[in-house]
Amino acid sequence: MSNGKMRIGVEGARELEIEVDDLDAAVAALEKGLSDGSMVWLTDSKGDRHGIVAGRLAFVEVEETSDRSIGFGL
Repeated sequence: MSNGKMRIGVEGARELEIEVDDLDAAVAALEKGLSDGSMVWLTDSKGDRHGIVAGRLAFVEVEETSDRSIGFGL
């Protein structure tokens, strides 16, 4: 499971940027929605849910975030 951000473009609207805790599950949900034309529900890292009509997707951009931290930590 990897953290990451998704930028989703929807026809006739602006882009939606969502930070998710499980990037692989979010991508799988979008792929499933595209294959069967259903509504896709994604939950962001804050617990907010976002509904997207799969048939209206224009693009999806995925950015995986590293779990490694840099700097001085305790």
